[in-house]
Order: sequence, then C-alpha cells, then structure tokens
Amino acid sequence: MPSQRSVSRIAINVAADGALAAIAAPIARWIADPQGGLLHPLWFVAGGGITLLLGGLPFRLSQQYWRFAGISDLTGVIGSSIASAILFAALLLATGFPLPTITFPIIHAGTLAVLLGAPRLAYRLYHGRPRIADAPTETILLIGAGDAADAFLRTLSGRSRARFRVAGLLALADRQTGRRMHGRPILGTVAEAPAILARLRSRKRLPQALVVTDAGFVGPPLASLIAVAEAESIPVRRAPSPTALTSADRIELRPVAIEDLLNRPEVELDREGMDRLIAGRTVAVTGAGGSIGAELARQIAALRPASLILIDNSEYALWQIDLELGERCPETPRRAVVADIRDAGRIASLFEEARPALVFHAAALKHVPIVEANPLEGLLTNACGTRIVADAARAAGAIATVLISTDKAVNPSSLMGASKRLAELYGQALDIAARRAGGMRCITVRFGNVLGSTGSVVPLFTRQLARGGPLTVTHPEMQRYFMTVTEAVSLVLQAAVVGIADPAIGEHGGIFVLDMGRPVRILDLARQMILLAGLKPERDVQIVFTGLRPGEKLNEELFHGEEAPVPIGHPGLLIAAPRTADETAVAAALEAITGAARRNDAAAAIATLRALVPEYAIPQGALPPAPQLGPAAPDPDSLNVVEA
Repeated sequence: MPSQRSVSRIAINVAADGALAAIAAPIARWIADPQGGLLHPLWFVAGGGITLLLGGLPFRLSQQYWRFAGISDLTGVIGSSIASAILFAALLLATGFPLPTITFPIIHAGTLAVLLGAPRLAYRLYHGRPRIADAPTETILLIGAGDAADAFLRTLSGRSRARFRVAGLLALADRQTGRRMHGRPILGTVAEAPAILARLRSRKRLPQALVVTDAGFVGPPLASLIAVAEAESIPVRRAPSPTALTSADRIELRPVAIEDLLNRPEVELDREGMDRLIAGRTVAVTGAGGSIGAELARQIAALRPASLILIDNSEYALWQIDLELGERCPETPRRAVVADIRDAGRIASLFEEARPALVFHAAALKHVPIVEANPLEGLLTNACGTRIVADAARAAGAIATVLISTDKAVNPSSLMGASKRLAELYGQALDIAARRAGGMRCITVRFGNVLGSTGSVVPLFTRQLARGGPLTVTHPEMQRYFMTVTEAVSLVLQAAVVGIADPAIGEHGGIFVLDMGRPVRILDLARQMILLAGLKPERDVQIVFTGLRPGEKLNEELFHGEEAPVPIGHPGLLIAAPRTADETAVAAALEAITGAARRNDAAAAIATLRALVPEYAIPQGALPPAPQLGPAAPDPDSLNVVEA
C-alpha cells in the first residue's frame, strides 16, 4: 500500500494540476475568441478538476515525481492534456454550451500541456542545479561522444552534488565536431587533442582530468592521448560502465589499465567452429589453475562441453577456478582433479576413466630464473610431463591434444625455453605420425607473454608502485611480446579448430604461432604504468636496472631464423615450420632425461637435451647451482619476472 507521504504527494499533485487546468480553459477560450462574453463557472470547475482528473488517470498524471520529470512524464502530460480537452469539449456540448471555435479543443490541449509541463520542468531544473556548497570540485573533459558519454552526462545532470563539471567533449569521429551534447560543446576530435589542450591552457581553462567514456577506445590511440595529456600534466581516467552509473555524487573514475594500451583490434573468430569442436565432448585442461589454463577453462565451459576435467597439482589454484566456474557456468558438468602431470600412472588412469576427446595441455614450469635454478624439475615437467599427457590422451582415444608453447622455445637461451622446445619436438613428431597413419592429432600453439598472469611483469610493477617504488627492470633495451590472456586463449581455440579441420595446414610438423604484434620495451611499460598511476617517472617513482638474469635474452623471437612465418588465411594465426625429429628419437631422449633426473644427474640430462635442441646455448659459467634452502631466498618483488 502507498505510504501516507505518497498519498499526500498525490493529493498535492491533484490540487496543483487542478488549479493549473482551471486557468487553462479561460486562457484557451480567450486565445480562441478574444471577443467572447463572460465565462460560465463550468469553465473553471469542469476545466480545472473533473476533466483533467479523468483524462489523466490512464497516464498516472497525479503520481508523477516532479523532481525527476523526464521524457516519459512529458508524454503523460501531453496525453492527459489531449484527453482532458476532448472530455471538456464533449461536456460543453452535452450541457448545451457551444464551442467558441472549432479549433478550441486543440488550443485548449496545447495551453493545458504548456501550463502542466512548464512547472515540472522548472522544478526539476531548480533541484538539479549545482548548489554553491556542493559545487563540482573537478573540471573534466570527456573522451568520446557516444552512448556512454550520454549516460555519464545524464547521471551528472540530474544531481545537485555532482563531483565533476564537464567542460566539453572530444569526439572519436570528425562529423560530431561543433555539436553539443547535454549543453556541453564537442570541441573537436581526439586527434586534435594537442591543439585543443594548448588553446584551453592559453585561456587558463585546462581540465583537471581527461575521462575516457568509450570502452572501445584502446591501443595506440589511447597511448597517444596519454602522451599528450602527460605533456600538459593532466591525468587520464576511465569512466565507469553505463550500468555502474548510479549516483553522480558517488562516481568513481578508475585508472586506465595497461591492458588497454596494449590492446589491439578484435580478431574475427570462428565461434561456430569452436562450438562444433567443444560442444557435447569431454575436454580436459592441464594446469587449469594457472593463468592460461584458467582462461581456457572459462572459454571452454561457455561452449557447453559434455564434461570439463580440471587438472592441477595446486589444490588452492584448482579450488579457485572450480569455484569460479560453478558461479559462471553452473550448468557445465565439471570435475576438479589434483594430479601431477609427471605421474604417468595417475594421468593414464585418469584419462582411461574420463576418456577426454580433447586435451589442452597448459601445465608447465615457466619462470626462467626458477627453472634455471631447478633444471631437472623444469625438464621433468615441461618435456617429460608433456610426453606423459600426450601418450595418455592418445591411449584413451582423444581426437587431439593442444600443446601450449612459448616464444622462449625459439633459439632458447634458458633451460625453460629449451625444455619447451623439446616438448614441441615431441608434439610435432606425434602429429606427423597421426597424419600418416591416423590417430590423435597433436597441435602446438606458440606465443609470447600474457598480461597480468601470475608472476608476470605487470602484477610485479603494480606491487612495486603500491609501495612507492622503485620499479625494477633488468635492462633498458629489454623487449617482450605481449597479449591479453583472453585474446591468446581465443586464438588457441581458433588454432585447434583450424588445425583439426584442415589437415593440410602444418602437415610437415608446422606449429601455430599467434600474431603478437610488435614487441614492447619493458622500460616503456614501466613508464606507462607510472603515468597511469598519476605519477611522474624518475620524479615520483624511480626505475632501477637490475641486470640480465641467467638464461634471459634481451629480445624474444617467435620464429627461428629458418622459419619464415606463413599466413594461413585466419586472422591472428601464422604457421612456423621448425626442424622436426623422429618420434622414436625424441621418446628415447625423454626416457634418458627421466633416468638422469632420477639419479639427480643434471649434467647428463642437459647433455641429452642439447643433442635434441642443439640451438640451446648454456650460459657462460657452467650448470646452475643447486637451489639453496633456508631463509636466504631472494625477495620475489626484486625480480622482473616475465611469464611465458
């Protein structure tokens, strides 16, 4: 039931609207016939209360909230006015009063609409004006003049305690320049930002922040805008999504994410092909708790598999992704399995029971310094573990295994990269055999670093920024390829679709390579993150160079010198044709490495590795020292770790 206060408001609305309608009829009479005679009381009584009350019922006129009057309320006012004018004209004719003119009902409806609408508009404007005590504290310039900017301005316009005053907008399209949005001028395009900001500076009207409203404004254009803003010492922020704009006095602008700067135009993907590949099949993901594995699990779960098997040797990481999928895709049957890919018996038993049709193998040790210090663990996991997973999947009748590889496998200078190259060789050998004699395909996908992954450089810089710096970079010329984890995994699924559907692609042991774009200098990445935090490099936050670590290269490669990248007609994917090896030879090498590891003979294991991967150059010095146990372990935040 309506509250007493609501009933009182409705009564006030009825009285106010009735009074306005009472004077609308005589005014309309005078407009229609200025020479008319005296007015009968019926004009005031019927024109004021009765006909408007009846005409306004279908439009809920008396229930309108004047302070928040909008387009729908205006429509109700017009509808009520027309209905009231028609009822009043009918009442006049029914009681023997002639109409002043034939156009009187139209004039009456128009007069009534103006008298009812004007006070509503005035009331809203009065309550929506900024008060002196609550004046906006920050002047901003909006980037983008589309629907998101419209939603942002609407949120501000209806509130008296808005924290921001919008001085204008910069459009993404040339055709919008010179127009206005909610009374704010569109000053020009983003490309004209340097000239526009210089003009505002000369007039001492520089905004205190640039606010990006368009979620699609990413990549190089955004990076260029940030550089322009930096020159004027203006921070760049992002507006909340339109669905998060609930209250003008609670709008929280957020920093631009580094992923937005490195983002690229979205690649068109074969979603139907992915659906045909995954839907209705049992799919297993190893390393499901890691960055790549977890994203694989998310995207696969959304494609309606018959069952999803999540495999990881970290109980906590496995619990996290299992819990998340239970919330996001509760209808997808799934099973969380704690297992080590180096345990051949366990993996074989698991696959024999579950019978996965597809296996996505993302489990690996991937941090260069850790694997350098623990060579046998790296070989057992990355190379021998890959063989165990692939052999178990083949024995269980899988259609395909998809191996996640890394750019560090190209001309490797680290044991991590060399171990992944050995894994690539085994996958290539299996795939060549399958193409000749049938059986499980083994598709290898190679790519560079993913942003925001566990132990990678972006979270490291974020932690270092949170405590005031410094940011640690190994070398001023260090470069890496970067891609968002979502894009990388989407392209992995795309590669699986293409590789299985078209056996002619990569028929001689070809490896899919993701088009990573241009490499990024880590120093530039560090500077950008400092700027995005609203700080100045070297002034507010220092950048310290720590020197190259064992096994680290200045520049990673996606292709060997003899591997010319070959486009395959699918955006975002290329094919590399690296050297291959016989399955028997690779299997024998992996057996030898496993035996050496059991004897704790790192020298023998690495010698076998180099026989298969001769391009692997052991760093000067000798073998890495054995790991030191105890409290003297280095601070992980002192390392500039970049994930494969």
